Amino acid sequence: MATPHPHAGDPVFDLHVGGKMETVSTVALRGPDELSLAYTPGVARVCEAIAADPSMTQHYTWVPNTVAIVTDGTAVLGLGDIGPAAAMPVMEGKAVLFKQFGGVDAVPICLDTTDVDEIIETVARLAPSFGGINLEDISAPRCFEIEARLKERLDIPVFHDDQHGTAVVALAALTNALRLTGRDPATARVVVQGAGAAGVAVARILLEAGVADVVVLDRQGVLHSGRSDLTAVKAALARDTADRFGRSGSLADVMAGADVYIGVSGGQVPEHIVSSMADDAIIFGLANPTPEVHPDLAHRYARVVATGRSDFPNQINNVLAFPGIFRGAFDVHATAITEGMKVAAATALAELVGDDVREDLVIPSPFDPRVPGAVRSAVAAAARRDGVARR
Repeated sequence: MATPHPHAGDPVFDLHVGGKMETVSTVALRGPDELSLAYTPGVARVCEAIAADPSMTQHYTWVPNTVAIVTDGTAVLGLGDIGPAAAMPVMEGKAVLFKQFGGVDAVPICLDTTDVDEIIETVARLAPSFGGINLEDISAPRCFEIEARLKERLDIPVFHDDQHGTAVVALAALTNALRLTGRDPATARVVVQGAGAAGVAVARILLEAGVADVVVLDRQGVLHSGRSDLTAVKAALARDTADRFGRSGSLADVMAGADVYIGVSGGQVPEHIVSSMADDAIIFGLANPTPEVHPDLAHRYARVVATGRSDFPNQINNVLAFPGIFRGAFDVHATAITEGMKVAAATALAELVGDDVREDLVIPSPFDPRVPGAVRSAVAAAARRDGVARR
C-alpha cells in the first residue's frame, strides 16, 4: 500500500502527486518491425538525412513543435526568489497550458544558476533541441539582458512571457476599454505603476500600439531623465514616456486626471489617489493575489476594472496569449517573435470581444474556444509581414 503524501487530503497537493505531465509516444511499438522503424536500424537513415540537411529537423523530429520553459526560480509568481526546485510545479503547469491551449509541447527546465552569462550559455547549448524558448519567472533587470542576448544569438523565437504575455493581454483589454469609454489611444493618459519585467513590456507595447502619453513609475517615482539612479532599460523608457510630456514626481502627481491606471507593482494605491483620476477611468490592478486597487474600491471611481484574478471579471491572463503566439510562430517556422506579432495577437484578442464589449467584458475568457486559433492566425500572418517567417 502506498504511503500517503504529507499533505494527503488537500486537493491542491493531491492533484500534484507525481507531477502534472508525462511523456507520451506518438508511435506504437507492437513488434519488431515497428521497433526497427522507430529505432535502430531505421532511425539511422533519418539521422543521416538531418546530418546532410539540418533543416530536416523541421520535418522529422519534435523540435519545431516544442518549447523549452526556462527559469532560474528568482521571480516565481508572487513568491519571489524561491529557487529552481520550488519553481518546478509552476513550470509544469505552464507546460500543461501550452499543450491544452496551443497544442504545443513544452519541457520545464529549471536552472541551478542565477548568473546571466551561465543562463545564456546553457540555453544556447540546449537550443538545438527546441523550436522556441519561453523564459519564465526570471527577475528584473537580469531578464532583459538574458532575453536580448538570446534573441541576438538564436534563430528561433525567444519570448519572456512575464514581460510580453502580460503586455499582449493588457493591450487587448485596454483596446476595448478605451473604445467602450470613447477614448482615443493617441490622447489617453496612461499611468503604469511598476518598472519590472511586466511594467516595461506593457509600456513598450502601448507605445507600439499608438498610445502616446504613457508614464511609468518605480518605487522612487516617475521614470524621467532627471533621475540619476536609472538602469539603462529604465533610462531608455523614461526618454520615450515621461520625458515627452515633461512629467515627473510621485504617483499622486501623475494620477490626477489620468484616464488609465495599470498596476504591475504589488503595492497598494490609496483611495484619495484613485479618486483623483478622470471620470469613467480604467483601472487594471494586475498584482496577484492582491491587486494594487481592489475591485471594490476601483469600481467607486472607474468604469472598467480588470485584475489578474479568475474570481473577478476581466481577468488579464497570459494563457490567452503565449500558447497561440508560439503556435502561430511555429506554423511559419518564425526566427523570432516581433513587436508586430505581439500587437497582432493583442488585436486578435480584442476583436474576439467585438460588439459584445461591456464594462465586465473587455477581454475573452481563457476558455473561449476561439482564442487559440485567432491568436495563432494573427501571429502567423504578422510573422510573414515582418519578414521572420521561413515558410
